[in-house]
Amino acid sequence: MINNRVIEICCGSIEDVITASKEPIDRIELNSALELGGMTCSLGTLIESKKVTTLPLCCMVRPRTSGFHYTERQFESMLFDAEQLCIHDADGIVFGFLNADNSINIERTKKMADLVHRYNKEVIFHKAFDATTDKFKACEDCIACGVDRILTSGGENYPHIEEGFETLHKLIETYQDRITILVGGGVRDFNVQTILTETNCHEIHMTAKQTAYDDGDYTEVSPTYLRTILSKIEEMNNDTN
Repeated sequence: MINNRVIEICCGSIEDVITASKEPIDRIELNSALELGGMTCSLGTLIESKKVTTLPLCCMVRPRTSGFHYTERQFESMLFDAEQLCIHDADGIVFGFLNADNSINIERTKKMADLVHRYNKEVIFHKAFDATTDKFKACEDCIACGVDRILTSGGENYPHIEEGFETLHKLIETYQDRITILVGGGVRDFNVQTILTETNCHEIHMTAKQTAYDDGDYTEVSPTYLRTILSKIEEMNNDTN
């Protein structure tokens, strides 16, 4: 925690977990394929990551890119993945289910939430939330389904995340006693202080990514850029939270 803010880092590999764990952060969202927006992490990555960090590891369950309106078979595979990750000691499951009209799929969200809570793990609805038309109705639906935390940029992403500030501030102000609003999406060294100040958020999510190469490009956490962003948060006065 830095200046009373909970810091979550998005990691795509065990190497990213090691990098992130060297900093004063609070939680890791564990993915694969960050260059694709984050996909389901493997059991092997979770198990090995548990050996190198004591930080909570919340695991992404996302079977494909592009959209969150899944087929029945995809949905069933996601439930299976989530249960296996919980059994192997994931600290939370990150997912998002939408209907064809981009409203929250209440039935599927509740079914996943119930499964995850049976293992006493956290339930996190990811940035599929940002595709919904009515963010406040979507937030109410998530609360009704038992979601513990929502990752959102207020519907806007880099380089326009500032356009989501008003929505984020209102969501936090309205629902802070009922659900955690985790702000993320386009967090950079030059805007992180403004994001924290303008939204009044208590939790922030970032990747601090760079492009790596191994017979092709992929995305990884940059230790240098991560430290740069965290230093911006450290500079802020405690009275601004």
